[in-house]
Amino acid sequence: MSNTTTTPRVSVIIPVYNCDRYIRQAVESILAQTYQSYEIIVIDDGSTDNTRLVLQPFFDTIRYIYQENQGVSAARNHGIDLARGELIAFLDGDDFFLPDKLTAQVAVFDAQPNLGIVHSGWRRVNQAGEIIKDETPWDYAPKLDMEGWLRWKPIGTMGTLMFRRDWLQKVGGFEPELGHAEDVDLVLRLSLQGCEADWLRQSTVCYRQHDQNTMRDGISQAQSINQVLDKFFTSESLPLGIQLLEKRVRYNTLVWSSWYLYYTGFYSEMVEYLQKSWKYSSYLPVGTVIHWIESFTGFSENMGDDLDADKLAKTGEWQQLMSWVIRNSGVS
Repeated sequence: MSNTTTTPRVSVIIPVYNCDRYIRQAVESILAQTYQSYEIIVIDDGSTDNTRLVLQPFFDTIRYIYQENQGVSAARNHGIDLARGELIAFLDGDDFFLPDKLTAQVAVFDAQPNLGIVHSGWRRVNQAGEIIKDETPWDYAPKLDMEGWLRWKPIGTMGTLMFRRDWLQKVGGFEPELGHAEDVDLVLRLSLQGCEADWLRQSTVCYRQHDQNTMRDGISQAQSINQVLDKFFTSESLPLGIQLLEKRVRYNTLVWSSWYLYYTGFYSEMVEYLQKSWKYSSYLPVGTVIHWIESFTGFSENMGDDLDADKLAKTGEWQQLMSWVIRNSGVS
């Protein structure tokens, strides 16, 4: 643990809200790091549970700041403002780092001084912290350039990323108005400014899946990620190659949003987003529907679930969608 007389190399920022069940493990996972030049900044975003009480035994080794509830982006930005480290890592209060997280990512920065971001894989765990699956996003997004961030959005949790602090300050940190997808918004803005990124091809953090995950809010998630794209594609001086990706990116993002709405139980909104995707599809009408189903199947499999296509097809919402498709396909 870095002491107050020396400037830490890494600032680890933990935004926390009502996370007394898990916050101890989060803090202890930083204290167990093989890398020692760090500080821990906990921004308590207005917790009303026992979060403060659980953290009290750590008050001599962490910087604990309480603020009125303003949302996770404002909490992270408060942490950035307080950070002394040249490098910044984030850890959500219900996740935890693997022991070599800081050592491994700092080493990539040392080897490549041009980088502003070092990204990594993550380990999905259940509520008890037991392993579900290691995610290896470089398999489908090998390059972390603007196209890679835009097409694949390969971020499972903020805990996978490490940043140079000056880059975060340059773009003004996170966008507090976004309910979700603030991570995608941030890396796209950084990329637009010329911030370079590379992979550390290993898991560095355990992402805990449980009943309180913010990812469960399907409607806000869908609205936010598409709002981020609306803003991005109106950016001035987008490279031509990126402009040409807009139709494909919007289609794929709307289809993913539709699946996530289905997965979280918002069937009417699922229909609405699939209808929005229609105008961006490069497939023939029947091919578009087949692609929707194949995409839903693939997204579900990645979450460890099997899509029940028969059950989906029998819902009133899906049948309403198929009637809409027929009307909009010119099929008599």
